[in-house]
Parts: sequence; structure tokens; C-alpha cells
Amino acid sequence: MAKKKKAQTSNTIALNKKARHDYFIEEKFEAGVEMQGWEVKSCREGKAQLTDSYVIFKNGEAWLLGSRIQPLASASTHYVTEPDRTRRLLLTKRELSKLIAAVEQKGHTVVATALYWKGHLVKCEVCLAKGKASHDKRETEKQRDWNREKQRLMRATHK
Repeated sequence: MAKKKKAQTSNTIALNKKARHDYFIEEKFEAGVEMQGWEVKSCREGKAQLTDSYVIFKNGEAWLLGSRIQPLASASTHYVTEPDRTRRLLLTKRELSKLIAAVEQKGHTVVATALYWKGHLVKCEVCLAKGKASHDKRETEKQRDWNREKQRLMRATHK
């Protein structure tokens, strides 16, 4: 008798936590990702990474650079796999024109923050972001530490 597969608890495949540290997130968009069959199988196994990935625009299309989908040993036997290939993002014309116009402004960029399942489709959360200066990063860190300390104090007083 075959083993039963565990049901996936979360729809999230991969997160780019570094993006929230390095950028102020201004607006979020949901984009489809054009993938090959082996890439989808690898995503099901959780072998995708978004660290240091970003979006570029070429010929009126959005492309995801820097993402890595590690091929499975079983899938890579009969496919020519390229884990770091550039993948096309599927956005509407209105979203594309909005993002392209924003990127042409100084200081704005588009980063991929999450890869997740929506039904049987792989979606990418793409965010319009503005770069943080090092003093902004320190300020965010201080705010996070203070919020954590407040939570500890509140728990201590309620006991």
C-alpha cells in the first residue's frame, strides 16, 4: 500500500524576508509565474528561494530575476534544468504600465516578496518598493525591539 502524502498546511512556497528589511513596501500586486513542469513539482516539494530576487521590465513584460528553483533528482533526469533561469511574470496591462511608470521614478524598484499557491497555480507577490537608507533600517529595528518589549511588559502585568 502506498504512503499517504501529508496535506500542505500553508499555501506559501517561499518568502523574501530580506525585502521587508531593505525596502519600504508601498503597493502589492499578484502576478502569475510562467513555469515549466519540473519547476512546479519542485515548488510542491518546497525547493524554491526568492532571496535577492527582483523584477525587471523588458519589451513591455515583467521578468523575475534571481529566484532559484532547485530541480528534483527524479525530474532532472529527462529535462535540461536551469534553476536560476529568468521567469516571466503574468500581469495585466494596467498593472504593468503602473509598475513601469513607478520604476522610472528615482528610488523605486519592484521586488518579489512571496511565492505561493492559489488553487493549483503558482502566484508571486510583487511589491512596488522604495529603498531604505541605513538609518531607516536601524529605526525599524528599534521599533521592532520596542514592540517586542511592550508585549513582554503587558504579559508580565496581566499575570
